[in-house]
Amino acid sequence: MEIKATQVKELREMTGVAMMDCKKALVECEGDIEKALDLLRSNSTLKAEKKSSRVAADGMLVTAVSDDYATLVEINSETDFAAKDSNFLAFGDKVKEYISTNKITDIETLTNSDLENDRKALVQTIGENIQLRRISTIEYEDNMHVGLYLHSDSKLASISVIKGGDDLIAKDIAMHVSAFNPLCLSEEDIDKDVLVREKAIYENQAKESGKPKEIMEKMIEGKVKRFLSEVSLLSQGFLKDSEITVGEYLSQNNANMVSFSRLKVGEGIELQVKDFAEEVAEQLK
Repeated sequence: MEIKATQVKELREMTGVAMMDCKKALVECEGDIEKALDLLRSNSTLKAEKKSSRVAADGMLVTAVSDDYATLVEINSETDFAAKDSNFLAFGDKVKEYISTNKITDIETLTNSDLENDRKALVQTIGENIQLRRISTIEYEDNMHVGLYLHSDSKLASISVIKGGDDLIAKDIAMHVSAFNPLCLSEEDIDKDVLVREKAIYENQAKESGKPKEIMEKMIEGKVKRFLSEVSLLSQGFLKDSEITVGEYLSQNNANMVSFSRLKVGEGIELQVKDFAEEVAEQLK
């Protein structure tokens, strides 16, 4: 039977699904819009599962600050184009609203919430793999100050919690954390495995230098010390005044660091790089 353009347009407006998918559904359902709507909804899970194997390394971060907790959530898409889509942004607003009223500390709880149906519907609408990838929540007490920094492109964000000082100082620290990406709070808090790996690298470099053993040991010690100062928040040169460390800045303002967190979109995701010929061959298949 003939499917009218007005029917396709109506179904498109109801679902946000691509025009061709709307037309196919209407043809299969003999022009019955309600049945076509149910068909598209029933197919959304299947489409979401098919797309879930594709790498989603772009996207955005959403944030929420409550009375006793602050949360960062990474929402991934495959492309920056999709991350700017109005439907994707609307989904981000739903996630923000949810974490603003629910203290969520693990990603499994978030993915098992009512947001999962919205995510699957978004996959169908946009045609890309959309994932709720990571969440970071910091809890704090009434006498503490929380700083939140979200970069203008919504792809980098940090939370900092301090005791003493004020909210502006806490925000300064959050901005610093975003810019310098410390691995730990103080040099004593460094992950032992990370330190062992770095030290092994410096030992190999020292051996290649051909220097006497005593000099090599001093070289290794110096590099380890420099590494620790570069990756430990309190030892890093402060973002707004490189003449002092973050620890000194806090001390000057009668504040102590409690906790911090930082997320950057796509961090740790390996992208598969394909050449043009591979992409064409894949499309032909």
